Parts: sequence; C-alpha cells; structure tokens
Amino acid sequence: MLRILLRRRKHPLSAQDVTVTDRPAVRKAVSAAALGNTMEWFDFGVYAYLAGTLGKVFFPASSPGAQVVSTFATFAAAFLVRPLGGLVFGPLGDRIGRKRVLAATMIMMAISTFAVGFLPSYHTIGFAAPILLLICRLVQGFSTGGEYAGATTYIAEYAPDTRRGFLGSWLDFGTFVGYSLGSGLVTLLTGVLGTDGLVNWGWRLPFLVAGPLGLIGLYMRLRLEETPAFQREAEQAHHDAEEARAAGGEDPVEEARQSGHGRLKEIFTRHWQAVLICMGLVLLYNVTNYMVTSYLPTYMTETLGEDPLTAQLLVLGTMIVVVLTITTVGRTSDKWGRRPVFMAGSAALILLAAPAVLLIRAGGILLPAFGCLILGLLLVCFAGTSASTLPALFPTRLRYGALSISFNISVSLFGGTTPLFASALVQATGSAMVPAYYLMVAGLIGLIATFFLHETAGKPLRGSGPMVETEEQAQALVAKSRTEAGRRARDIWIRLRHPWARH
Repeated sequence: MLRILLRRRKHPLSAQDVTVTDRPAVRKAVSAAALGNTMEWFDFGVYAYLAGTLGKVFFPASSPGAQVVSTFATFAAAFLVRPLGGLVFGPLGDRIGRKRVLAATMIMMAISTFAVGFLPSYHTIGFAAPILLLICRLVQGFSTGGEYAGATTYIAEYAPDTRRGFLGSWLDFGTFVGYSLGSGLVTLLTGVLGTDGLVNWGWRLPFLVAGPLGLIGLYMRLRLEETPAFQREAEQAHHDAEEARAAGGEDPVEEARQSGHGRLKEIFTRHWQAVLICMGLVLLYNVTNYMVTSYLPTYMTETLGEDPLTAQLLVLGTMIVVVLTITTVGRTSDKWGRRPVFMAGSAALILLAAPAVLLIRAGGILLPAFGCLILGLLLVCFAGTSASTLPALFPTRLRYGALSISFNISVSLFGGTTPLFASALVQATGSAMVPAYYLMVAGLIGLIATFFLHETAGKPLRGSGPMVETEEQAQALVAKSRTEAGRRARDIWIRLRHPWARH
C-alpha cells in the first residue's frame, strides 16, 4: 500500500516549472504565424475562384466539365505531396526548431505561388503549360506540409493555457482573411475585366501579389524567437546527453529514440490513438472547409448555372462572416471547452448540411445566401477550435512531427481531394445533392473522433509546464499546487496510520 500511495504522489510546482509569457512576444508570434496562413490561403482563394478560368487557359481542348475536373485534379495533386512535406519538415522542426522550418516553408510557398503568374498558356507552349502548373502546385504542396502544423505548434507553445483557444483562432483568422483577399481580388477583376479579360491576362495578377506578401512574411518570421516549450525541451535533451557522455558514452536506446526513424516509430506505436483522433478532426474541418471555400463557387456556377459574380459574392460574404466570428468561437472554447464546440458542430453538420444545400439550390439571392451562411457558421465551429486542440494531442518533443504527419495525411486523403471528388461525383451521378451527403459523412466521422477526445482547455500542453500571463498568476498557481501537495501528503499519512479506516 505504501508503494502505491507514493507512486501516486505528485510533487508540487516550483516557480521554475511555470512559464510567464511575454505579451509582445506572444503578439509577434501570433502575427507571424497567421501571416503565413494568410498567404497560403490567398493562393487557395485565387485558385478556387479562378478554377473555370484556369481550365480554359491550361486545358482548352476539354469540355467545360472536364476542364473543371482537370483544374481541381491539379489542385488536389498538391495535397498528395503534403504528407511528404510533413515527413520532412515536421521531425525537422522537432530537432532544429520551429522558427527555422517556418521561415523555409514561407520562402517555398511564396516562390511557387509567384511563379504561377508567369506561366505561359496552353496556346503558347502546348502540353508543357499544365505540366509547369502542376510543378508549381507540387512545390507549394510540399512546403505547405510543414506550414499549418508548424504554425499551430508555434502559437500553442507561446500561448497562456487559459487563452490558447482565443490566440490559436487568430491563425485561422489569417486563413480566412487570406482566402477573402484572394477571392475578393478575383471578384473585383471579374467585374472590371470580364470573362475574356481574365482568360487573356487578368488571371495572372492575383498570383503576382504573392511575391510581396512572401517577403513581408519572411521578414516577420526571421525576427521570431524559439518557443519557450521547445527551448526547455532542447535544454533538457542537451543536459541528458551531457550526463550520458559523462557516464561513459551514448545510450544506444536513447540515441535511436532521438533519431528521425525513432521518432516516427514512437509516433505510430505510442501515440496512435492521438494520431487517429487528429486525423478525424482534421477530416471534419477540412472537408467542410474545402467544400465551402474551394468547391462551392464552382458548384454554383458550373452545376447550378448561377452567374459567376453572384456565386463569388455569396461565398465571399460567407468568408467575411467566418472572419468576424472566428475569434469569438476560439474564446468560447477557452470557457466551455474544445469538446463541446466540436461535438455541437459535428452534430449540426449532420443535421443541417442537406437543408443548407437545398437552400443554395433554390436560386435567387436570399435563400442561397442563407444556405451559405449556415455552412459558414458550421465551418467556424471547427476553424476557431482546431489550432488550440490539435497541438495539445501530442507531447512537446514529438509535437511538430506528429501533428504534421497526422494533419497532412488526413488533408491529402480527404480534405484537398474534396473539390475533385465532389465535382467527379456530381458528374457521374447527376445528383446536385452530393455536397450535402459528403458533408454529412464528414460530420459523422468528426463526431466519433470528438467522442474520444480528452478535454484540454485551460490545461498545460503535454510534456510542458503551465503557462500563465503574469507573475501573480504564477505565484498563485505555485501556492495552490503546494497546498494540494500538502493535502495529499496528509492523506497518505492518515492512510498509513489508519489503513483500515474509511475515507
């Protein structure tokens, strides 16, 4: 009994165990991480809104339906290499630091997006044109494999425990601001230049904006410091290595554990449950996300026959609603918890996806706008919560790698392929309700994943100590921990003196 009681005993926190965050550093970290997402999704917004135009530029010999499928196939191809990028950048970020990897991904994203604006058309160089477009998309997909997971990890490791949901939501705020800017620019160009002007030369302009955006993002990221959690982990690893060398050489077991192969093995053997939960939540978020942001404009124009400008304005208005509400959802998850928000959003998606699509099919302006609004409010439930939920699934030493791999496998298989599969299924079945059924399946999978999710709101990240905003909060936390430790010690003493007594 003594052994059991002592094993359960927890040592009280010391002042060194609690990290007091620096508010200017937190603001800088959030801004720099969010800007990368803004640039990434600026390109996605442009690509989604220009899908029909790009089809005419790079696949002119195909029918209109085949042009859309070909364009989205190129879009989806970028997602097929994302797991490879996650395998490279994720473990690298756990070994050399988050800051360096995030700077590298920013450079690659900016160059690949900027280069699309200079590509010659199919009429100029023939089949080589779509090949070059595919290469640019593959480079961007590879760099994106380390972008979102790294950005969420960076913000989560800088944020105080009680505000991680609110601060993490700014990352996806950047996501939808970027999408809104990209789609808004395309909408403006559509109104000013018309369809012919876009096909002839106007489609290049949005991609060329990525160059200046990338330089600004790179400058901000190079000025960042490493996260407190990573610095502590690196110091502990260095200390352990020094002790091992002083004791007579490297421990071969620990050396294998620290290697890239050892880390991958540990992720899939010791943390497979967290990997599956992460993939389920990512599927839920990204199927909804890409259905609304990437496929819906094309669905409304090519399948329902809506005016392109009307469809673009409806989806753009939906994104503005998401932008205006996303940080509120993040703050709500800090107060109510991540699980309730995900659970409510998943159940609502199952129930409301079909009515929303029926409203979008109704024609006109008012009813489709209401249907788009429903989908936007469902999307924001996941968008405002994911950045604070996913990093908390994994310990510090494996967080970047495990999250990169889990996130990108799920996005590649289910998220980025959503526009391609949805458009292909609509073509094959002739049913305009395919998007609703697709969303309902995603909601069911998300509901199952949320059921197994442990609540992490207000708690320290796995493998890290508590993080607070002020010295007063740190002192109060240490005092509370000592009081609780004293009570546990008293209980142990009572049980030892009176083992048969009831408590």
